Amino acid sequence: MNYKDPYVIAEVGCNHKGDLELAHEFIKTAAFYCKADVLKFQKRCNRELLTPEQYSAPHPNPHNSYGATYGEHREFLEFTASEHRQLKDWCDENGITYSTSVWDLVSAKEIAALNPLMIKIPSACNNNYKMLEWLCENYSGEIHISLGMTSLEEERQLIEFFEQKNRAKDVVLYACTSGYPVAFEDVCLLEITRLNESYGERVKHIGFSGHHNGIAVDVAAYVLGASVIERHFTLDRTWKGTDHAASLEPDGIKKLKRDLVAVKKALTYKAEPILPVEQVQRDKLKYRVREE
Repeated sequence: MNYKDPYVIAEVGCNHKGDLELAHEFIKTAAFYCKADVLKFQKRCNRELLTPEQYSAPHPNPHNSYGATYGEHREFLEFTASEHRQLKDWCDENGITYSTSVWDLVSAKEIAALNPLMIKIPSACNNNYKMLEWLCENYSGEIHISLGMTSLEEERQLIEFFEQKNRAKDVVLYACTSGYPVAFEDVCLLEITRLNESYGERVKHIGFSGHHNGIAVDVAAYVLGASVIERHFTLDRTWKGTDHAASLEPDGIKKLKRDLVAVKKALTYKAEPILPVEQVQRDKLKYRVREE
């Protein structure tokens, strides 16, 4: 296998708690301490995305809510389009790529106007063909798509749609299990192998979006062929909110990037049967047959 350089996406999502200055801290930490390649946020138009009943309902877990209703909770955590422009400017200033997951057509249009390198489609929205069609026709960057809670038939239709739009080579497909957090037995890493065999030549990259604990699984995902690794990112896993428990703290993202780079260097064959580093040891240690 020809291994590509590992590409680490640290997903803040809504872990910034609706605080723009805290989001700025996420950017600086991810860029300078963690050495991540991308910092990713989320954008939702809650009035479009939610039904009136969903908007007015209480949060299913009141302990994690930032509002009296689920709609108010989501609005509290939302940044405006101009605030996202500020986030992108900060990412540019700090040498890290800005990206955002878009959950609806309004959000897709707002984020595409910023002309980011990539836009992410969450698992929950990968069947929103109205939004996907608009992006294909109006946005020229990479389109990253998670395949959590997606049937094989829906997956096939999705790839064929992008091929019909002549955009499949701009697509990055992510193996993903939608859960927060996900038990190891539900991660299903061999889906990466299946995606590579089915679509590896038809799309730009195969990636892995993980919601598990630790970083060992991500290294295995890379070895199996996922060159893009996405993990949720927080500054404190004990903070209020639903995603923090399935997120990595700064040390976790930093170690993940370090380990992936190390593994990439190690995934080679020997250039010669006895390497120079071995020859030194051979000269000292190799058993010598003594002549009688």
